[in-house]
Amino acid sequence: MADSPDAGSGSAPDGAVTVLRDGALLQLTLARPDRRNSLSASMTETLVNALTEAARDDTLRAVHIRGAGDDFCAGADWVATNAGDRRPRTGDLVRRVPHAAHRVIELLQTIALPVVCSVRGWAVGLGCNLALAADFTVATTDAVFWEPFIARGFSPDSGSTWLLPRLIGLARARRMLLLGEQVSGASAQDWGLIHQAVAPADLDAATDELLATLTQGPTVAIGLTKQALHYGQQATLPQALTQELFNLELSCRTADFKEGLAAFSQRRPPDFTGR
Repeated sequence: MADSPDAGSGSAPDGAVTVLRDGALLQLTLARPDRRNSLSASMTETLVNALTEAARDDTLRAVHIRGAGDDFCAGADWVATNAGDRRPRTGDLVRRVPHAAHRVIELLQTIALPVVCSVRGWAVGLGCNLALAADFTVATTDAVFWEPFIARGFSPDSGSTWLLPRLIGLARARRMLLLGEQVSGASAQDWGLIHQAVAPADLDAATDELLATLTQGPTVAIGLTKQALHYGQQATLPQALTQELFNLELSCRTADFKEGLAAFSQRRPPDFTGR
């Protein structure tokens, strides 16, 4: 729930997450640029609802998350959450967060669609973890990934301690979580934290190219592969092999499997429909 490095002063509107259907692509834009797209409670709720609906939509083939303006996301609006004189009941975070920030991270990891984040500027706290939970994150070389929880006096949430060691190892995870080290987009690529770092002028083109590849792919097989990768993070090898076998059985029953075989035998590019 980390707040912005400098999210401005004074009150700000709650902002919004704009949800736009672009063919088989779902575009989610964090639209609160005057607060570096820090997430209000209503914005987080919109993300949960939009991703839940996307998980049930057989016509979608990919999800794209981006920020409006110069930044991706400065985390949860922790200042607004704690504004006012009313003290929440004991256990408020335990009751609320699993259905908000934590649910967003779970959905990004488990939805059977590829998720792409495009990051410029700051990706902080929950905003950083949104980018890390996506299947592919493309960032500008000068973007900044930051987990400032300790600097704010509380321990990490929204999947930080699960995502970072798996992506970059314990030593670098400690640097980010215990020392609050800020990582540039260029270094994030070198560390294996993200998919790709590009020049700022190339971000949109690089993201569009990646999304075009994913939306034209065999959607069911992509979703099953994503599921197997996630499952394999806590499975033994025999368990992972068994899961792969069941997923293989399902993917071999799709129209895209038949198209893939036909395209191979006819020496042409496949025309997958996502079915």
